[in-house]
Amino acid sequence: MKINTNLATLPAGYLFAEIAKRVKEYAAKNPDADILRLGIGDVTRPLVPAVVDALKKAADEMGTPEGFHGYGPDFGYDFLINAIIDADYTPRGVKIDFDEVFVSDGAKSDVGNLQELFGADASIAVTDPVYPVYVDSNAMAGRLGQYVNGKWTKLTYLPCNAENGFVPPLPDKRVDVVYLCYPNNPTGTVLTKAQLKKFVDWALENDALIVYDAAYKAFITDPEIPLSIYEIPGAKQCAMECCSFSKTAGFTGTRCAYTIVPKELVFDGVSLNRIWGRRQATKFNGVSYPIQRAAAAVYSPEGMKQNQANIDYYHANAKVIREGLQSAGIRVFGGVHAPYIWMKTPNNMPSWDFFDLLLTQAHVVGTPGEGFGPAGEGYFRLTAFNTLEKTKEAVNRIIRIL
Repeated sequence: MKINTNLATLPAGYLFAEIAKRVKEYAAKNPDADILRLGIGDVTRPLVPAVVDALKKAADEMGTPEGFHGYGPDFGYDFLINAIIDADYTPRGVKIDFDEVFVSDGAKSDVGNLQELFGADASIAVTDPVYPVYVDSNAMAGRLGQYVNGKWTKLTYLPCNAENGFVPPLPDKRVDVVYLCYPNNPTGTVLTKAQLKKFVDWALENDALIVYDAAYKAFITDPEIPLSIYEIPGAKQCAMECCSFSKTAGFTGTRCAYTIVPKELVFDGVSLNRIWGRRQATKFNGVSYPIQRAAAAVYSPEGMKQNQANIDYYHANAKVIREGLQSAGIRVFGGVHAPYIWMKTPNNMPSWDFFDLLLTQAHVVGTPGEGFGPAGEGYFRLTAFNTLEKTKEAVNRIIRIL
């Protein structure tokens, strides 16, 4: 039996698994250390009452003969798909058809699995720094060449940094697929409609696909910033959009998301909507009925109000981090339209060295920028997902050691 050498030879470990390993080892040697975690993008606020009530009611239904649900529809129950369209797209003037919505168990799953739609020799471009799954999933498929000096030889990097305002340049050569995530993970920055339109126009001109990850759209505070790539004319002919309930409604532990695959997406004479549906029907049995009922409750008047309160809470945390670090003379970015703060490391310290400094001297965990790609070196990501009290304490500790 031969193994997939693309998978076996991936460099190092998955970023967040490596962080967890280092923290676990340090905590074992220093059991009295009060470690504050601003690293992984996991929420801490509990599910809101409207969602919990819907989840309980659906669970009770499952215990009755008339309310029991076995295998559900492959692509999602009607009640959730209609709620998604009515709340997330129609008010933005975007027309999404029922059969263009695919409910799943997470945006991470979808952005990792979507690469199965691409040919073995498809060329890929990513913003840099970038969420690691976009890169790793294509490396597992053998599309990225060799990993040499911290870069993949066949991957096109679109560097984002303070010098270009974290606005990625267009690819300087034709590629088949461009991954975009806005609000951005890890930098916390956004693109305006005009900036996003340049990518849509480029993709249409080059017969390329955009995979647009909108997992953090609920954190956008400026009504002029697009919540969906489909607000840009022509995007339905060139873009798939992945969305999540994880950060919008605290579903990191309950798992529910959706991806939009417009029927206008046709490449090589093949409908991506059709083959993504075929892939999902074959490899995925859908999200459970109680979870989908809980997700639908996110769109109820009570659910929307209650979840907005949680988002406001995380926004307050982000403000504490952003303003606290700025007061200490640290350059920071993001944290306005996203739950992430992207900071320059002091004196251009290597990001893993800064990780070790914070862990051992301040007992604070963040994420090294290098883990998100070559352009992330010299930067560091902090998240706003802890409690307000712990966030304030973490910022005070960081300031003290700096």
